[in-house]
Amino acid sequence: MTIDLRLDEDRREALRLRAEREGRDEHAVVLAALDRYLEQEREADRATVRRLGETYAARHADLLRRLGE
Repeated sequence: MTIDLRLDEDRREALRLRAEREGRDEHAVVLAALDRYLEQEREADRATVRRLGETYAARHADLLRRLGE
């Protein structure tokens, strides 16, 4: 898959400098940033599921206890 990423001059220069400083190409820096962003989204989803599970368990503790008997 190919994506055309349009950057203003400030971002383009910041990306170039970051890649140079890290000894990587710009593509690798962009991919690493995208991976971090996507992991944050997955972590937020997991936190939501945990929170909903805890809410459900607290709200229906008696039912869950009886089902476990």
